[in-house]
Amino acid sequence: MLKLNISHRQKQIIVGKLLGDGHLETTNGISYRLKFEHSYAQKNYVDWLYEELKELASGEPKIKLQMVNGKVYQKYWFNSPYSQSLRFYAAQFYRSKIKIVPKLIKRWLTPLTLAVWFMDDGSIKSKECRGRLINTQSFKDDDLKRLQDALKEKFQINTILRKQKEGKQIYIPAQEHDKLVKIIGTDVIPSMRYKLD
Repeated sequence: MLKLNISHRQKQIIVGKLLGDGHLETTNGISYRLKFEHSYAQKNYVDWLYEELKELASGEPKIKLQMVNGKVYQKYWFNSPYSQSLRFYAAQFYRSKIKIVPKLIKRWLTPLTLAVWFMDDGSIKSKECRGRLINTQSFKDDDLKRLQDALKEKFQINTILRKQKEGKQIYIPAQEHDKLVKIIGTDVIPSMRYKLD
């Protein structure tokens, strides 16, 4: 069975991706693979992820076309191979095939993890406001509280939950913006700075 040697830095990136858009797949509940997929507009970000995780990838990023409601979209993606080395992350991040927030997230949340999560799911509230959003609509209230507590205890970032039709977003108020930039600014890559600046 393939064993992946995952560095400390790569572990931080994986946790950030699993909080965001990354997900794990399995065919047998024993071996898992990581999937990374974004729109082609975020090619630079996917290329950065690939360079960071190259030793864990099964091949270089590729383009694929996806049809949604009659419109064709370009996606850019790569995977890891199936490995038992990723089973730990599946046990922490999934319950009955639904993504959850691990109870240990406070321990695992680092500036790099937060930066990757923000590059995946962060957005600007509006051009007139310095507040920032993290799109967490797929998580339940207990998971969201765990994330809010972790952000408060690890980084002293206060947040508010913002209700949306699909669920709730984590809102980082304008007064917390400079704090956020100081924590993750050096890890956010140039092509994703528009979400932060």
